[in-house]
Amino acid sequence: MPDDEQLERVAELFKALGTASRLRILTSLAAGEGSVSSLVQTTGLSQPLVSQHLRLLRSMNLVTVTRSGRDAVYALTDEHVAHVINDAIAHTGEAPSKNELVASIAP
Repeated sequence: MPDDEQLERVAELFKALGTASRLRILTSLAAGEGSVSSLVQTTGLSQPLVSQHLRLLRSMNLVTVTRSGRDAVYALTDEHVAHVINDAIAHTGEAPSKNELVASIAP
């Protein structure tokens, strides 16, 4: 069983994944690395918002940045990030409704 410290880190990870805007950025990066301007274009979010979310995602070690002069290219840290998101998307697609869940456990 995971210890309390590990569970706290997992909870922080889920907080970082807790907005649709961040999930849009991460799913875009799962398709390939990108700059802030390309992420603005693919996500439809404003440039300041994309930059703010990227700072948080970098601090959570979900995204890395490679700089070449003034250019910054962002990428997922590793494939685990994409797997977590894809698993969550798959789960929400197959989750039963509340009524179905209650009916399945009722006597």
